[in-house]
Amino acid sequence: MQEMTFVYISLSGNTESFVSRLQTYLLIQNPSLTIHLIDIKSLVKEEQDFFFLNKPYVTFVPTYLEGGNGIDNGDVEILTTDVRDFMAYGENAFYCLGVVGSGNRNFNHQYCLTAQQYSQQFSIPVLDTFEMRGMQNDVERIAHKILEAYAAIHE
Repeated sequence: MQEMTFVYISLSGNTESFVSRLQTYLLIQNPSLTIHLIDIKSLVKEEQDFFFLNKPYVTFVPTYLEGGNGIDNGDVEILTTDVRDFMAYGENAFYCLGVVGSGNRNFNHQYCLTAQQYSQQFSIPVLDTFEMRGMQNDVERIAHKILEAYAAIHE
């Protein structure tokens, strides 16, 4: 049995919708798969302490930035910093296989900038990105990239 863990935060419901559709797609493709979902927003709401996650996982993070254009200003993460704090907790970042970013292409250089910042800070790859809630082809493409990332650690 293969296990996967997804860590995410969803403020508008877009990321949660995508993660849910991704989970369904992966389970249909491989019914023996077990997928654990960790919603950081729920952890914080319930005022639980962060915990050590000592198994591989993928992070999903939407982009919420403070104003600007993403080039010379407007690159300060807001609203999703709990995910960054979770990843920075203990050795959690070590186990992250990569980050999947979401955003709105209307914001040009700010599109998925948070995922790029996580990639740089934690030395992890940006596995892929999707816009808003993502389309079915995004779900399928990203599912395959995640499967590749998990397969690489089991070689």
